[in-house]
This record gives sequence, C-alpha cells and structure tokens, in this order.
Amino acid sequence: MPVPISNVTRRVVYAPSGAGGAGPYAFTFEILANTDIAVFKDDVLLTLTTHYTVSIAANGTGSVTITAAGLALAPVSPTQYAIVGNRTIARATDFTTGGDFFANTLNDELDQQTIFAQQNAEGLQRALTAPQTDPTTINMTLPRAADRANKYLAFDANGDPQPGDTAVEVAAIANIADEIVAVAAIDTEVVTVAGISANVTTVAGISSNVTTVASSSASVTTVATNIAAVNTNATNIVAIQGAAGNATAAQAAQTAAEAARDSALAAYDNFDDRYLGPKASDPTLDNDGNALLAGALYYNTTVPEMRLYTGSAWVAAYVSGAAYLLTANNLSELTASAATVRTNLGLAIGTNVQAYDADTAKTDVVQTFTAAQRGAITTLTDGATITADFATTNHFQVTLGGNRTLANPSNQTAGQSGAIRVVQDGTGSRTLAYGSNWKFPNGTAPTLTTTANAVDVLVYFVESASRITARLVSDVK
Repeated sequence: MPVPISNVTRRVVYAPSGAGGAGPYAFTFEILANTDIAVFKDDVLLTLTTHYTVSIAANGTGSVTITAAGLALAPVSPTQYAIVGNRTIARATDFTTGGDFFANTLNDELDQQTIFAQQNAEGLQRALTAPQTDPTTINMTLPRAADRANKYLAFDANGDPQPGDTAVEVAAIANIADEIVAVAAIDTEVVTVAGISANVTTVAGISSNVTTVASSSASVTTVATNIAAVNTNATNIVAIQGAAGNATAAQAAQTAAEAARDSALAAYDNFDDRYLGPKASDPTLDNDGNALLAGALYYNTTVPEMRLYTGSAWVAAYVSGAAYLLTANNLSELTASAATVRTNLGLAIGTNVQAYDADTAKTDVVQTFTAAQRGAITTLTDGATITADFATTNHFQVTLGGNRTLANPSNQTAGQSGAIRVVQDGTGSRTLAYGSNWKFPNGTAPTLTTTANAVDVLVYFVESASRITARLVSDVK
C-alpha cells in the first residue's frame, strides 16, 4: 500500500522498557512491509517472528514488540534495542511500452526509491567522512588490508589516510610513559648534552680515568662545592705562572666531576633495573622498558608481598611461617590440650570432624546390637497410584479411600525388607492392584480384606532393582 514517506531518520534506539523489556518500541519512519526493518538487541541481530513482531499503522509507521524468545536470547539484560530501516534494495516491477501504468504501482516504486535513499543517508551519517570544505584532492580511500593490518589509522601531510604505528610500537611507548614524562621535564638538559656530544665521546674513551674519579666522589663533591674558588685560584695561577699545565689540570678536574655524576646516574639506573618499586601486578618489562633481569625484585601492592624474577616467572621472595607448625615451639600446636589442638588445626566436632564413639556401628563387619533398632513408619499419600520411596524407611502405612494401585517403588535396592500396613477406610470394599515389580506366591496377586476399617499387612523383600517378593498377611486384628 503506497504511503507518503516523511523526512525522518530511518533508525531509532531505545533503552529497554515495557513488561520485562518487551516494549512496544515505536518507529516514526514509514515502511511497506514488516520485513523492511532490522532489530538489534545490543549488537545481536534478532529474527522476525521468532524474536520480535511488527505492528504497522495505516500511515506506514508502527512499533516492535519483543517476544519471550527474544527476551530470553543473550544478552538477557541489554542496554538498548535499535530499530533500523533495512528494506532489500531491489526492483520488483517493470513498466513496458503500451502496458499497464497504474498510479498505485508507481507510488510503490517511488516509495521504495525514497526509502532506499533514506536508508543510504542514515548509513552515511554513521560513516567516517571528510568535511564538505576539504579540498577536492582529498582521497579518503583506506590503504590495502595487508598494509594497515595491526596498525593505527594515521593521516599524511595532505590529510589522506595512511597506516600508522603498529599496536606493538604503541604498547612499547605506553610502557615507558613515565620515563618519557621524566625526560620531557629535563628537556633543556637533554639539549645541552646533545650540544656537547663530542665531549661525551671523549669521556667514553677515558672510562678508566672516570672510574678512578668516581672512587673519589667525596673529594669531587668537595671540589664541585668550591668550584667558584677553584676557578678563581686557577685564574690567578695562570696569571702568575702563565703555565698552561695548571689550566689543563683544572679542566681535567671538571671533566672528572662530570664523569662522577654520570657514574652515579649509571649506578642508579642499574639499581632501578634490579628493584622496580611497588606495582599492582607482575611487570613484563623493567622501568626503562627493557627485558627483565633474573634476580629483579618488586613489591606487589595487591597481595601484598615482595616478589623475585627467576628469569622466566615472578615468585614470592619469601614465605610467611605464620601458618606452619614450628619445631622451635616443639610442635606445641599438636601437644597441647585436645581442644587447643582442634582449634590450631581448624577442626570443630560436629562440623568438620565426628566425635569418637566406641559403639559406632560399621557396615562392613558383623554387629551385635544390645539395644532395639527401629525404623520409622512412613505414612504414604493416598491416591489413584501410591508410590513408596524405599530410600526414606523400611516400613509404611496407608489408608485406602478408593480402588488403588501400589506402583513400583522409587529407590528400589536389593536386600531391603519391611512391611506395608494397608487399612480400609470407613466405607471398605477398596481394592489394591500392584506394579510389575511386585511378585507373589503362585504368581497370583492377593485380595485385600474388604471389611470397613480392616487391616492387612504386606510383607516384602527386595530381590533386585526389578523384583520384590511379597506376601499379604490378611485381616490382622
């Protein structure tokens, strides 16, 4: 049926509402058939009729109601339902020269074309696009799949998309974020060092001398503290003696002081590679982003405990002895009073350990009972079919209120024996049929005493899971 097509977005999203989240959920864009929409439960595409139904109004708008199967489909607690225009893009009619040309057919075709255009426009609204004001030379085509796989999306100097850094490279940078911030804080010093790279190379060539100066770091520190006075004296010496050798010595002292500083920084870096400080979980790299060294330590703030790296895994650096039996205490935890020992071992009589009783019976040895052993008599529920649960007791009783069938019992186990007391009600003349497992002398089922309030006793012995030998003791008075 042709309908006017409004200028609306062919997509609507709702939070769950209605009875149990079933809706209904209205849509204000027009459709021609209930198959013209797709319904998503979070990211799960639902199936028409199975998971939802569609109601269409005369103007083409309508609503969606989620079925019980749709509500039960995972996720059972969704955050939203999305209804999207999804009419299949196809043309079902073809106008021929001299053929019929009906207005309703033309309206249907025009409605379809408008719906297709709106569907495409809605999809483009959610696509990554360049602004209309960009130059006409922009090429928004993505790089080939092989070139962009496992890489972040970046843009070149023209604004065109290109493959960026790999996920591994970005993760490596993230792992040394603290160090990058620290270097950024001393960017001036870094530029200064870069400006004297030749001097750094020279110092590297006299590393043995640097080591000698590092061993005299206290003296170097004293010199550094009084460097102004040293410089003044050096100037005076040069002026008095005119000896270049003294100036060279002063320069060497300055170089040695710088080397001592570098040695101290190297020592700190070495310590920083061994003790990584407090962390919430096991690190995979050291504080410089390098591979872990065997013997490295850190303090786990979650457990909490000190942990040691073995070269392949993190393990506890020490084990607490708080929960151990200690020889230093002469195993007093086990030699104190019985109550104290039970407490030390976490045992409680009646909860997780049974109290000692010399008279406890065992199931796998001969027993001689010096007191009577009794089983409870269970009253069975009267009904058309009476079923005893042989797992509850050995003896049963029932009063018949009509003609009944004693069915095969549940939990029938060979070796069990007992009796069933069968009583006629005040009316009497009640009969009792038997399940297939009940077997009687000569293969004939017994007949109950039919007198009102009469008592019969059915004595039984279970031979197997499918056979019960029984005999009726009639009219017990």
